[in-house]
Amino acid sequence: MDNRIILPTDVQHVMQVLQAAGFEAFIVGGCLRDLLLQREPKDWDVTTNALPEQIQAVFPNTFYANIFGTVTVQQPTCAVEVTTYRADGAYSDFRHPDAVRFGISLKEDLARRDFTINALAFDGAAVIDLWQGQTHLQQSLIQAVGDATTRFREDALRMLRAIRFSSQLGFNIEAHTWTALQQQVALVQHVSAERIRDELIKLIASENPLKGIWLLHTSGLLQRIIPELEAGVGVAQNLHHIYTIFAHNVFALQFCPSDDWRVRLAALLHDVGKTQAKVGTGKFATFYQHEHIGAKQARAIMKRLAFSNDDIAKVTHLIRNHMFYYNIGEITDAAVRRLVRRVGIENMQDLMAVRIADRLGSGVYKDKPFKLQELERRIEYVQKDPISTSMLAIDGVDLMKQFHFKPGAKVGVFLHRLLDDVMDDPKRNTVEYLQQRAQELFPEIDKLSEAEARGIMKTYREALADVNAFKG
Repeated sequence: MDNRIILPTDVQHVMQVLQAAGFEAFIVGGCLRDLLLQREPKDWDVTTNALPEQIQAVFPNTFYANIFGTVTVQQPTCAVEVTTYRADGAYSDFRHPDAVRFGISLKEDLARRDFTINALAFDGAAVIDLWQGQTHLQQSLIQAVGDATTRFREDALRMLRAIRFSSQLGFNIEAHTWTALQQQVALVQHVSAERIRDELIKLIASENPLKGIWLLHTSGLLQRIIPELEAGVGVAQNLHHIYTIFAHNVFALQFCPSDDWRVRLAALLHDVGKTQAKVGTGKFATFYQHEHIGAKQARAIMKRLAFSNDDIAKVTHLIRNHMFYYNIGEITDAAVRRLVRRVGIENMQDLMAVRIADRLGSGVYKDKPFKLQELERRIEYVQKDPISTSMLAIDGVDLMKQFHFKPGAKVGVFLHRLLDDVMDDPKRNTVEYLQQRAQELFPEIDKLSEAEARGIMKTYREALADVNAFKG
């Protein structure tokens, strides 16, 4: 047995049961590749000459509901995907085979796979390598199985997978494979938004996302996937920046200290709005409101790529707020409280990560200067202070009793006006003060129509919408 490969007991059991029943069984694909690279596999794939119904006969109570011959065998510690040898037909839609024919040999099955490093098999004793996959693993090389153009035209998603593997594994893409990829980039239009999104997330979450984004750019794929980001190529900034808008965004991604892909995506897109916001040229160019423009562009990008509403809210909220001001001596505790209220205390660490990425992506060497450390200290200090209406000493029921109001928007307006006062001075958060202040506000609020009060509350809700959209 290859001493580099140690299979979990449950995976060995699946293979042994198939082999004992007279069938061939091989570990294949990414799990074998990862084992050979001493990485932990995320899933387990076995290929066999057993037909789906034969697999189910050997493993009762398994799940099979697809045209690809895959049966899911649930084991105590993992799920093992067992798939019958396949020999795919033509790919007229550049994504899926028009017909799937169950193959009769392991060679047929391996020949249809995308890259040589994924076209290896292991029977429990030895590695079967028909395409020099082990050599390419040693060379850190991603090479298509057989003719690269044919592989990409069969399934255009493979172009994104090649770049993602390069980013994840730190491998280079073999020259002929790269040339074929560049020649076929237009086929990405046939890939669903969901699959593009999934590959982009994996790339951004990888150990070297800069490499992945750069390969997307140089291949021509980025222009077709995120043209808003590509628009910053070659666009200079001003005297505060040594990099172009595009380079700065990509460096910010690379230096983002968070492992959360959503925070990393916010770092990548944090200045995407600068291209549209730019006024003037040279070192005195300005980019007023670029964070708001960028948040709108990021929303459009993420909607186009079928991201969830929660993920869109998270990323755009971080982009919109990344330009917060934090000069020591120029911001009050009240301003810090309003920042925390606007951003949400649960999002402050992520926003700090985007700001650090912004700094390091600008070419500075210190991730967190003293003034940013001081802001963090002050944020921690003000957390005990009221920053939401639920933290006030009185509530809506108290106000309705005091002024004989019925439930409605006016009560909400009252609470938010009182919170504004308390955020200026937390010592005001007493029943006595708030009741007295409410009495002063009563004539102004009482004359509001319910429609006017709802309009004011809508403004408050919109200001906090992104915060509340992804709490928890």
